[in-house]
Amino acid sequence: MSERTKKFSEELDRLISEGDALYLAIRLDHYGKEFEKQVEASLGNDKTKAKEYISKLPDFRESYQKWYSRAQAVIKQVIPDRLSDFNSYFEYPRVRKEITFQNYMVRDYLQGLNITRNYGRDTVVDGSAAIPEFEQQLNIVKAAKETLDSTLMDLKGVLQADLFDSEIESAGALAKAGYLRASGAICGVVIEKHLSHVCNTHGITVRKKNPGISDLNQLLRDGGITTVPQWRFIQHLADIRNLCDHAKGREPTKEEIDDLVAGSEKVLKTVF
Repeated sequence: MSERTKKFSEELDRLISEGDALYLAIRLDHYGKEFEKQVEASLGNDKTKAKEYISKLPDFRESYQKWYSRAQAVIKQVIPDRLSDFNSYFEYPRVRKEITFQNYMVRDYLQGLNITRNYGRDTVVDGSAAIPEFEQQLNIVKAAKETLDSTLMDLKGVLQADLFDSEIESAGALAKAGYLRASGAICGVVIEKHLSHVCNTHGITVRKKNPGISDLNQLLRDGGITTVPQWRFIQHLADIRNLCDHAKGREPTKEEIDDLVAGSEKVLKTVF
């Protein structure tokens, strides 16, 4: 396990431990005496142990925001496709015609929001609605840990994503400024690095000392990692890149470089 992966693993362990305590804390905050009785019963009706256990639980409203921010940062790196789901359990929709149990979120709970009718006699929705929302956030954090521990976890690829996105943005800016060859060269390097990493992830041996896009593309096709349409698409990008690298050939067109920039971004998102 690399040092970086180890840090993610340790942080996820802390987040899960703290999240479990926060889950108990929000139940204590909402259910009070009823929750205390449950704890007492689980500890053999030992009131002293129950009181000591409960005293060690964090204050949900004071501790949640820090936990939420740290969890966001880790999920963004480990399972970025779940980040929007994670956030959705905290942030309520921008437009709510009415507040119900279904759209009451953790943010509402932190604000102490309760909806009642008949001058407070009938409760429409209260803090109990936030408990399953937080539980789902905690489940996503636990899923991140399971993903990190999986042998299929491609953490290096995730961590490279931000760097590659930045390089493609730079290539796009160069293309707009008219530096077509430079833009194409950057895209070519990004595609090569990405395909090389995909080969490594799937255990495909690259025997050539300095493989190009076409070499890596063929290895992935032969290994059954990519489809024929993907192979053809990547080969098309390789042909455009070659125009940029050979000074004696014709100049690449603006349209070709635009295709290469957009295509590079597509390869990063679809070939893994």
